[in-house]
Amino acid sequence: MKDGDTADKKIAEGQHPTPMLDELEGGPWPSFVTGLKRLRDSKGERYAPMVNDLLGQLEHSYEEQLGFWKGGTVSVFGYGGGIIPRFSEVADKYPESKEFHTLRVMPPPGYHYTTDILRKMCDIWERHGSGLIAFHGQSGDIMFQGCSTEATQAAFDELNELGFDLGGAGPALRTAMSCVGQARCEQSCYDEGKAHRRVINKFLDEMHRPALPYKFKFKFSGCGNDCVNAIHRADFAVIGTWRDDIKIDQEKVKEHIANVGRKYTIDTVVNMCPTRAISLNDDDTLEIDNKSCVRCMHCINVMTKALSPGDDRGASILIGGKRALKVGDMMGIMIKPFIKLETEEDFEELEDFAEACIEFFADNALEHERIGETIDRIGLPAFLEAVGVEADPNMVNHPRTSCFVRTDDFNEEAAKWFERKAREAGMTVASE
Repeated sequence: MKDGDTADKKIAEGQHPTPMLDELEGGPWPSFVTGLKRLRDSKGERYAPMVNDLLGQLEHSYEEQLGFWKGGTVSVFGYGGGIIPRFSEVADKYPESKEFHTLRVMPPPGYHYTTDILRKMCDIWERHGSGLIAFHGQSGDIMFQGCSTEATQAAFDELNELGFDLGGAGPALRTAMSCVGQARCEQSCYDEGKAHRRVINKFLDEMHRPALPYKFKFKFSGCGNDCVNAIHRADFAVIGTWRDDIKIDQEKVKEHIANVGRKYTIDTVVNMCPTRAISLNDDDTLEIDNKSCVRCMHCINVMTKALSPGDDRGASILIGGKRALKVGDMMGIMIKPFIKLETEEDFEELEDFAEACIEFFADNALEHERIGETIDRIGLPAFLEAVGVEADPNMVNHPRTSCFVRTDDFNEEAAKWFERKAREAGMTVASE
């Protein structure tokens, strides 16, 4: 049978022609259109008509250059969030996909699954949904896409029996993310999975019963590589770091240089240091000015065996990262340059600070405003006072560029800061 005959046969069987979507299957990269067609063409599966009409509506959207989905309210018993409702505005043309809701489901910290669990998830979604699953959304959720209002409760009940819960949706605490961390990564500086689980369990009601001005996200990265994009995507980012010196294995340094050459090492490590803190000696040993190090992780990534994070490990907390909304993209503001996350008391302090930030957000943010935008509107000093954190030079994004700056009482304020640091250092020594 010729290609034209095959296309005509499919149209005769009720499959929608998709000439514009077909263009997206060209080129060297995998296409989501191919995956949708594979679901559509599955023999004997109940979800094939739904995906067929979904493709038809998508083709229609491309033709009209308009989206034809609207929201609404869909939930399961006991939950106020976790499901993204999608109702078609062209249901008369594409009745099988008139409802195409998404269930957001919380994954385990670090994304640890067994193959058995993954197969059971697929089976559930083939029974109750479209068969389309995304691992994972930018908020971290497992996205079970394409479900009718009638089937949402049954699908959730079966997922819940596996031990999974709905994630966040709407103006609420959203599903958190954490990197694989200590399970596989030698750069990990704290227990990301434990921090993730503790914080989410503490604020689970804020996720399932939306009551915030807008969304609030936690993300946990074990080091400055920030594999879960916490710094620029999380309202509350916990980034692993260390406060002593980078550990150097000089023998491994020499092995690295012997393998790749001095020029390559200078080009890719020494010259790439953002603060020029690294120098290479004539005897192929490495020196690092640790006071200038900003923990960017580049040198450690290139020379993994030769360099590694220090022993005094912990985390930094940054507040206010987000993508574009009212005031454009924002990176997280350094609020706590270093905290330890080892003892039970350390994790309780993390929970208490997270609670203070969420309460501040709930009380002071405008509708549809992220916490970074709230801080930008009212000023960082007001936020620090509200959450009980003293000002620190590490919070400054960059120094003032104007020389016409008043420095009244500068020496007195600087003396207070140094006195506080000395007091904190004394407390650390005493505790050790």
